[in-house]
Amino acid sequence: MAKVTSEELGTQPIGPLLVRQAVPAAIGILVMSLNILVDTIFVGNWIGSIAIAAINVVLPVSFFIAALGMSIGIGGSSIISRALGANDHEKALKSFGNQLTLTLLITVGMAILGLIYADSLIPAFGGKGLIFAPAKTYYTIVLYGVPFLALCMMGNTVIRAEGKPRFAMVAMIIPSVGNLLMDYVFIYIFDWGMEGAAWATTGSYLLCFGYILWFFLSKNSELKLKWHHLGLDRPMVREIGALGFVTMARQAVTSVTYLLLNNILFHLGGEASVAVYAIIGRVLMFAIFPPLGVTQGFLPIAGFNYGAHKFARVKESIYIAIKYAALVATVVFVILMVFPAEIAGLFVSHRPDASAAEAETTRFVLEHTPAAMRWVFIATPIIAIQLIGAAYFQAVGKAIPALLLTLTRQGFFFIPLVLILPIFWGELGVWLSFPIADILSTMVTGYYLRKEIARELSN
Repeated sequence: MAKVTSEELGTQPIGPLLVRQAVPAAIGILVMSLNILVDTIFVGNWIGSIAIAAINVVLPVSFFIAALGMSIGIGGSSIISRALGANDHEKALKSFGNQLTLTLLITVGMAILGLIYADSLIPAFGGKGLIFAPAKTYYTIVLYGVPFLALCMMGNTVIRAEGKPRFAMVAMIIPSVGNLLMDYVFIYIFDWGMEGAAWATTGSYLLCFGYILWFFLSKNSELKLKWHHLGLDRPMVREIGALGFVTMARQAVTSVTYLLLNNILFHLGGEASVAVYAIIGRVLMFAIFPPLGVTQGFLPIAGFNYGAHKFARVKESIYIAIKYAALVATVVFVILMVFPAEIAGLFVSHRPDASAAEAETTRFVLEHTPAAMRWVFIATPIIAIQLIGAAYFQAVGKAIPALLLTLTRQGFFFIPLVLILPIFWGELGVWLSFPIADILSTMVTGYYLRKEIARELSN
């Protein structure tokens, strides 16, 4: 695969360029998603189904702190892409330096607060009953590594903004493979249980951080920081914050969604229902990797060409990205509709040494997950419009519409639906909330994206 420099983002044909940007992104996300899936399979088969529910409870807190790094990264990378497109290298460096400083200050502080208030946060996110003890074990260890994960997520977006998708791909593959190897050693061989799963996860964050640090210190990166670039610049921080708030708000809403779903499902069906959602959540991370890979490839192309005032190329990139993302999303949809029982069976199995409570939880999970999975993913083919539409506004620096469209699915539609529908249809109402929110948010995003194209990109 040919190397893509930042200048080529504005000159190469959009179709092949998008493939060169998207394929490494998709492979990286695929490996990361497979890591999450296999990690959950290991935990479910070697520790138990309640352990899966425990990890699901921890994810909203740890992912929210880590997503602060991604938010800063995506916000600043939009600036970097546009600055490189306008040949303003100093502005790109200043953005990167501010991103690094902000990520360190914010995520370390948040991790410390998360550890101090662990006993309150874990039950609030559904870590009750039998789930609490394993959740606290996992949570405490993983939070030590979350600032490193945040730095990795920030750095990965900057690598993409430079037009170096292959390095970004490797940055995602290294910790994924490392986590699986450490899972095998710590859980299966050393029999460390939840502690082993947690240390494997934290160790994978450190591996990723080491690789990204090497990239920016090596000759592969165009962005060579000096000490004065690290000083916070108020206008730059405001712009990074405005654009990054889109991603942060999305993750905040995602964390609220986890909180609601874990508690609603615990009320409806106890630990077993939380475990069903935990499996569906892992599959959701895996299912979205192909269209998300296209989205990640689209972002630097749209931002660079918008900064260079090549609006025809921006418009073309939108249409091609939607087409590619819809195609791969449809393939994922077919797989999930045909094999839901087989997929559910990968995560848990009947263990002869399981307690009565564990065995009953496993039986419930295997019986209820396939139908729930079909409902949750039934609208998958249309999510390309949501992803590319919101990404476009973020790529070109339009923070407010990007924020509103990002919040449309979960904030404006899904959360109200999941609070209302279970009143009438119980657990089925939870699963129905997913496709209804997808359909409504796709309609809204499509409407505003079409207006934007006609107004800004058709001249």
